[in-house]
This record gives sequence, C-alpha cells and structure tokens, in this order.
Amino acid sequence: MSRRVVCLRHGQTLWNVEKRFQGHTDIPLDETGVAQAARAASLLAALRPTMIVSSDLRRAFDTASAVARLTGLGVTVDKDLRERGGGEWEGLTRDEIKTGWPVEFEAWEAPGGEDVADVAARVCDAILRWSARVDDDGLLVVVSHGAAIRLGIARLMGLPQELWSALGSIGNCSWSVLEEGRTGWRLLEHNAGTLPEPVSSDDSPEAATGGH
Repeated sequence: MSRRVVCLRHGQTLWNVEKRFQGHTDIPLDETGVAQAARAASLLAALRPTMIVSSDLRRAFDTASAVARLTGLGVTVDKDLRERGGGEWEGLTRDEIKTGWPVEFEAWEAPGGEDVADVAARVCDAILRWSARVDDDGLLVVVSHGAAIRLGIARLMGLPQELWSALGSIGNCSWSVLEEGRTGWRLLEHNAGTLPEPVSSDDSPEAATGGH
C-alpha cells in the first residue's frame, strides 16, 4: 500500500451560512457543523487513520477532535493549515465585498489578505512535513479549510498556478484523498462525502488492480 492523506474540511459555521469571509477569524462550528463532523468521523474512522493534524482554528480543531474520539488518536495542531487570511474582508458577506471592492472581488484578492501562492506553499509544506512522519502504508488525516485545502492540493500536485482554479471547492465536512505514487502525489477523490472504493482501470499500472 501507499501513503495516503485525507484532507478534511471543517464542519459548517454560522458564517458559512451567512456567506461571510472567515479567514483567520476563529468561528466555532454551529449545530449542523457538529453533526457533520460526527458523521464524517464515523466514516473516516473506518479507514483506520494513523495520524490526525489540524489547523489551530477551532472550527477545524473541533472537527478533527470528532475523528480523534472514534480512533483513539490525538490531534496535532499546525498553524500552517489555517485558512487564507482575508485582510479587510474578514467578517463581511460576499455582497458586501462585491459592493465595496468590485475590482478586487473579481480577482478575489482581499486588501491586506494573503496571496494565494503563499497559502498554497504553507499548506503544501505542512502536508508533506506530516505525511513524512506516517508509515508507508499509513493514513494521515489533515483537517483544514476550503481554500487552504484546494490551494495546498494544487501545489502538491505540481499544477501551474493558472490551473489552480480547475480544482473545485470542497463542501463542509467533505474531503479529498491523496496518494503518494511512484512519480508523485495523485488526487484519488475530491470533495467526497463517502468512502473511496478501489478502482480497476487500464489507464496506468498503478490503477490496474486486477482483471483484464
């Protein structure tokens, strides 16, 4: 087996519902988010994770803790897994941002916010740093945030920045699964809410798992 990483987005918050830019603001899970975290934990625990690492923001940490309770693992905190900083936009709704900063809104570049390349680099580095501590057949669960996960995955897979937007968004308590192959990391699942299943295919030696 190969080393795998599950990148899990935190559960729902009130600001998610209100479509507010959260960024580094430390917003807790709402009631729905707590239930989402429990459901995700019940599924992901069946994969027998060997390590759990989380953003230090409590919406992520509390989601990670739900997985930890079912697996008996601890949660290691890494600030590099935080969401993209939103600068002047944090706490504002999308409509408020569009009205106040129409040009910046189109580019999705918040005044005083973090550059996407910087976010991608720190999240990718964190995933690599912690995955290196997992056994070859181990499973690392990384609990983070929507933009942070998407950007980190894009960087990890070596996609050029102009193609990063090709990766879709990740829903609350959905996840993406990465596997370390012979030639680098591959994205096996993206924005999933069910457990991944083995795939039999003729498109590569690594994907061909039997049959003709």
